[in-house]
Amino acid sequence: MDDTVLCGLSASAAVALMASGELSAETYATALLARCGQGAHLNAFINLNAEQVLAQARAADAHRIAGKPLALLHGLPIPVKDSVNTADYPTTGGTNALRGFRPATDAAAVSLLRQAGAIVLGKTNLHELSFGWTSTNATFGAVRNPHDPSRIPGGSSGGTAAAVAAGMAPLGVAEDTAGSIRVPAALCGLFGFRPTTGRYPNAGVVPMTALFDQVGPHARCMDDILLFDAVMTGEPAFAAPVPLAGLRLGLDRAFFFSILDPDVAEAAAHIVAALEAAGVVIVDVQLSGLQALVDAASVPIIFHDFLPSLSAYLAAHDAPVSLAELASQVASPDVQAALGLCTPISAMPDPTYVTARDHHRRTLQDLMANCFADHGIAALLFPTTLVPATPIGSDRVVRINGVEVPFATAIGRNILPGSTAGLPGLVMPCGLGQTNGLPISIELDGPAGSDRALLAIGMAIASLLPPMPAPAVTAASLAAA
Repeated sequence: MDDTVLCGLSASAAVALMASGELSAETYATALLARCGQGAHLNAFINLNAEQVLAQARAADAHRIAGKPLALLHGLPIPVKDSVNTADYPTTGGTNALRGFRPATDAAAVSLLRQAGAIVLGKTNLHELSFGWTSTNATFGAVRNPHDPSRIPGGSSGGTAAAVAAGMAPLGVAEDTAGSIRVPAALCGLFGFRPTTGRYPNAGVVPMTALFDQVGPHARCMDDILLFDAVMTGEPAFAAPVPLAGLRLGLDRAFFFSILDPDVAEAAAHIVAALEAAGVVIVDVQLSGLQALVDAASVPIIFHDFLPSLSAYLAAHDAPVSLAELASQVASPDVQAALGLCTPISAMPDPTYVTARDHHRRTLQDLMANCFADHGIAALLFPTTLVPATPIGSDRVVRINGVEVPFATAIGRNILPGSTAGLPGLVMPCGLGQTNGLPISIELDGPAGSDRALLAIGMAIASLLPPMPAPAVTAASLAAA
C-alpha cells in the first residue's frame, strides 16, 4: 500500500492490519508523518516529535512480534488537542505563558488511549485557551481548513479536525465546552462526538467549566467514533445500526432550521428526505423559549467559572505561571476581550451565576428531556452550523441570504443547547456544498445518557450519507486559496 492508501485508512482498519502483522506500526507512522509534513501549511500542530513517534511505533512492532497481547488501538498514532495534558509533550493551551509547560502526568483520557496501545501523534493547535470557534491563534498562528486553506477549520479543536480531515491521522482527541468538538467536525467534514457530560474522563484538561467541559473524538467514520468510545468506557467497539423504519427523530424547524445558508438548507432538506424515504418518522416539535434559556445559562456559567477553573488547574499541575501572568500574555484579541468580561474570582457566590446554574440550566434540561419523552423521539436532528466554513479573519458577521448575522449566531446557535444541557451530540458530514465545495453537516442530539443508542442511530444514518471527498493536502492548495 502506498502512502495515499495508508493515510486514507480508518483507525479500525489500520489497527487490524497492524495487529495481524500485514502492516508494521513503523511503516504506518512513517506515512502519517509524511502527510503531516505535506500539510504543514495547515498549521495543525503546535508540537510534533517525529523521532519519538517512530520510536514508539517500533516498540509497538516489537511488542507484537514478541507475541504479547495487543490492545484495541495497537500502534495507532493519535493527535491530541493541546489543552489535554501529556507527560511527553508540553501542554500549551494555545497560549504563550504555557509554551514550555510540561505536566508531570497524562490526562486521564490520554492514559486510557496509551493503555489501549495508542501513540500520541503530537499536540494540535487550537483557539487560544479554547475560548472561540475559529482556531485563529495569535500566538501559534491560524489553523487552516484542509478543504480550503483560506477558511477556518472551526474551533476550538481546529488543529485536531484539520489533522484528521487532511489524512494525518484517522482519529483524534478534541474537547468541547460549547461546540469545540462539533464545530470543527462540521466545518472540516468529519464525524465528531460530544458524549453526555461526564461519560469520558476530563481530568488533566485545561478547563473552562466542569459543568460543560467534555473530551471526545474526531474521526472520518462512525466505526472509529465507536472505537474511541470503547476505549474510554470499556463498552464494545461495535454497535449494530438501529432499524431506520419507525425511528422517530424530532425537528424544531422554527429554531434550528431558520436563517440557513442556501447550501446548508439544501443539504439538510436532502438528508431529511432520505431519512423519510428510509422509513424514519419525522416529528415536528417546538422548544418554546429555547434561545432565552440558552442565553441565560451558557455564557453566564462559562464566564463565571473560567477564571477559578483555570487558576485551580494551574495550581494542581504545578504550572510555572500564575493566572495573572498567564492572562497578561494572552495574544488573541477576542480572547483578551473575553477575559475582560469574566467574573473575577471571589469567595462569595454570585447570585446571577447561581440562578443560571441552578434554575436556568435545569429548566433547559427539563425542556429538552420533556421534548424527547413527550414526543417519543430518539433524537433531535438539525444542521450543526448555519453556514459552512468562513474566511479566516471574518469572525464578526456573516451574510446569509443577504442579511448580516453575528458570527456567534451563525456558528453557535444550534450547538449551544445540547452542550449547555449536557446532552450527547453526534456530528455527521453530509457532503460538500455546491457554491464553494465546503463541507456541510448535520447533528443528532439525544437524551442525556443515551450515548450508545445515539451511536447506533449514527451507524444507521451513516449508510445514507454521501462519501466525503478527501481534500488535496499540498502547499499548492494554500497558494491556490
